[in-house]
Amino acid sequence: MRILTGLQPSGKLHVGNYFGAMEPAVRLQDEGEGFYFIADYHAMTSTQDPAALRENVRELAVDFLACGLDPSRSVFFRQSAVPEVNELAWILSTVCPMSLLEKCHSYKDKVSKGIAASHGLFAYPVLMAADILLYDSNKVPVGKDQKQHLEVTRDIAVKLNEAFGEGTLVLPDPIIREDTAVVVGLDGQKMSKSYNNTLPIFGQEKELKKRIMRIVTDSTAVEDPKPTENSTILALYKLFASEADYDAMVSDHQRGGCGYGDFKKRLAEAYWEFFAPMRARRDEITADPGYVEEVLRAGADRARAEATKVLDRVRKAVGLR
Repeated sequence: MRILTGLQPSGKLHVGNYFGAMEPAVRLQDEGEGFYFIADYHAMTSTQDPAALRENVRELAVDFLACGLDPSRSVFFRQSAVPEVNELAWILSTVCPMSLLEKCHSYKDKVSKGIAASHGLFAYPVLMAADILLYDSNKVPVGKDQKQHLEVTRDIAVKLNEAFGEGTLVLPDPIIREDTAVVVGLDGQKMSKSYNNTLPIFGQEKELKKRIMRIVTDSTAVEDPKPTENSTILALYKLFASEADYDAMVSDHQRGGCGYGDFKKRLAEAYWEFFAPMRARRDEITADPGYVEEVLRAGADRARAEATKVLDRVRKAVGLR
């Protein structure tokens, strides 16, 4: 089984990125052959600062490795280091109906948030399809917000197979963890950089704890029971705490006698402890300046070897060879 996922280098990784994509990807290294890439082409739809893009790519690589990605068991590479993806994207675009792209909600959402309405943004799902199909991927861990794009990938693959021969492209299936597919942000909405409500994976302890202490709560008195439904504190605490500690916090909410300040402190401690091993690994990686570049170079070589096989098959099927 081949597993593929990609992350955009668009700034500091946050808890939503970790539980929505990184943790499932790392865990799945034990269940199949992992292909994990840094989606720098995709990032160009929202980032036109070359220095920032280069820095974000490196930071994402360091963070992913610190969070458990093992380059000896997985293929880890920059999207742009495999130029074959652009040729496949063009071939796919010749069978992709415009109506399929017009239905994609992500384009409309991003334009409504002020991102320029470029062709790259509109055709994003076609390049995403090429990212997936280029490696004969079987499983793709995605968040709920990306599920539609994977459905588009399957639709495009079916179109090409119908036109040029069954089996030309492998149809991938999504892996969605319903319990953590959407991680709540500090304001109760979905955690997103767009909403400025994120909790970064890495950073200074004092500042990160300050962010948690700024979580908005109601005015229930300390001695009174606190509502548990739609609680941002409980939703986040569940990600980091043991089952017993989580149940204890729920009971304390229902019983009363504990204030929100106490609950936030417990959340901050659980969060900080959860990521402690990853912070230590990150320090080791940053101490060796050449390590990350070597990992990405070796990963690109392995990725291109597989990409060439698939693209040659597609070229022959469509008449380019």
